[in-house]
Amino acid sequence: MRRPFHLAFPVTDLDSTKRFYHDVLGCTVGRESPGKWVDFDLFGHQMSAHLRPQSFALNAGSGAVDGDAVPIPHFGVVLTMEQWHALAERLKQFPEVSWILKPKVRFQGEPGEQGTFFISDPSGNALEFKGFQSDEQIFAV
Repeated sequence: MRRPFHLAFPVTDLDSTKRFYHDVLGCTVGRESPGKWVDFDLFGHQMSAHLRPQSFALNAGSGAVDGDAVPIPHFGVVLTMEQWHALAERLKQFPEVSWILKPKVRFQGEPGEQGTFFISDPSGNALEFKGFQSDEQIFAV
């Protein structure tokens, strides 16, 4: 069994962050320290949102992947294609979702073919969600 990943990331407002990760993305809320941080279960991974109300550099630029500009830095989750499609459809129901790159399939017909989309959370953190037909494709060359 693979072990969950942990990521601590900065946010500017905990209330809007909780609403987004819980209500929009469907994450379970875990432990929290009011006014300081809150944990979320994002597809089995521990994500810790830490309040940093002062400005912080989120966008260090972009990189090019299969013809698309993608935000750097970003984080996200690799899903099955079924989960990926379900999440994409779920997010389309929320007008407040800020799409950076709408759902698409990249590297079609090549090793590593994947569904991908990017959204940003209320603090401007960029998230990518990828979907693969099989786990063998994740690191295919």
